[in-house]
Amino acid sequence: MSGRIFLASSGLAFVIFFSLVGRAADEATRPATDGAARYEYRQKHDPNGIGKFYMGREIAHVMGGHEAADWLERPERAEEEKPDLLLKTLKLKPGDVVADIGAGTGYYSWRLAKLVGEKGLVYAVDIQQEMLDALATKMAERKITNVKGVLGTITDPKLPPRSVDLVLMVDVYHEFDHPFEMMQAICRSLKPGGRVVFVEFRAEDPKVPIKEVHKMSEAQVRKEMSVQPLEWAETIETLPWQHVIVFRKKG
Repeated sequence: MSGRIFLASSGLAFVIFFSLVGRAADEATRPATDGAARYEYRQKHDPNGIGKFYMGREIAHVMGGHEAADWLERPERAEEEKPDLLLKTLKLKPGDVVADIGAGTGYYSWRLAKLVGEKGLVYAVDIQQEMLDALATKMAERKITNVKGVLGTITDPKLPPRSVDLVLMVDVYHEFDHPFEMMQAICRSLKPGGRVVFVEFRAEDPKVPIKEVHKMSEAQVRKEMSVQPLEWAETIETLPWQHVIVFRKKG
């Protein structure tokens, strides 16, 4: 297999890796009042991670550019991830508002758009403008009009407050550079009772052929969400390699 988490880092990922490590070092010197005390930085760490740890978990490095686009659109993805099966578990309704965080080229965005219908809306959030440009092209090709691209940041998806019924994150949360702050912002965007869905490769299963920092255990996800205004709803284990871990916003 080929792709960002099966193979060794490319030159682009290598550059991004050192950029993120440098940023982590800068953050380590900031006052605790900015939230840096939540994170730990280690010189010795997985080469596929950025050396920054949250609640004992190393954050994986992010890939960008054409390499990431190729990975997101790889032909074997449908067999590995079973997107139709995943979407069936979400039980979306016409008119729902969904946020696809880390939307990339829109692999899930257009599928979500079909489910929520013309009266619904999909916010396709990414931190890379080139991804949103590619997404816009693909939505136009499919004549999808209810997907809105949103350029977020590493701490904020830039979504309207209390506007979203469901937030979907497929193989993306483990790469958040600021997971606590990002989840705070995501929770603000949720309607009361709104859902957050984590789709992550199972760390509990050694047979899942994914690098360790790109996996998450259910226990780790639940641990990290324990400090957010969320309550665990269910964990669905019907996908070949991934958990589907669902939380609801309290209140």
